[in-house]
Amino acid sequence: MALKLYGIPRSRGIRNIWMAYELGIDFELIEVAPGATGSRKPEYMAINPNGHVPFIDDDGLILWESLAINLYLARKHGGPLAPQTLGEEGQAMAWTAWTLTELEPHAAQALYHTVMYPEPERDPAKAAAAIAGVAAPLDVLEAALVKGGGWLVGGRFTVADLNAFGAAFYLRGTPQVFEGKPAIKAWMAACRARPAAARAFALRGD
Repeated sequence: MALKLYGIPRSRGIRNIWMAYELGIDFELIEVAPGATGSRKPEYMAINPNGHVPFIDDDGLILWESLAINLYLARKHGGPLAPQTLGEEGQAMAWTAWTLTELEPHAAQALYHTVMYPEPERDPAKAAAAIAGVAAPLDVLEAALVKGGGWLVGGRFTVADLNAFGAAFYLRGTPQVFEGKPAIKAWMAACRARPAAARAFALRGD
């Protein structure tokens, strides 16, 4: 049975679509938008009671949270994106947790208040706080990429990079945060240049 992926490309589901393309997985994209007319409808709440997208049904195994889904897919399908040792697995998990706790909360607020929300709903103070909030995490990321030869784990593109890029992409409305960060700029360009990324982001119209 093909993997079922519930979500839309213009959501965190893009991370899982990209991952599936990287791994060459056959999947069925079931387009479910966030909110009352989509992910919070009773039939989808019965699958993911959190009421969010994305989530997957992999032959009866239900998983939600885009970053966890990617770790699972990497572990199941293997290949160069997957950790090759116990140490790499720990590093991939650490970078994924870091993405979720250190970078994404601030990056998401930056996106909301510079690009996503209608202009009357944008709060300049929240945007400024978010921009300040990403400074330290981006310093950590820059140093790690320099040390790691341009990648986060094992000197190659892995699930850790894909997951972290998913949050860094939220900073597209605030490019000034990448000034003085050449390693991050090169890393983001290399991630987006991957054929699977181009294929996935084309579904968004990007």
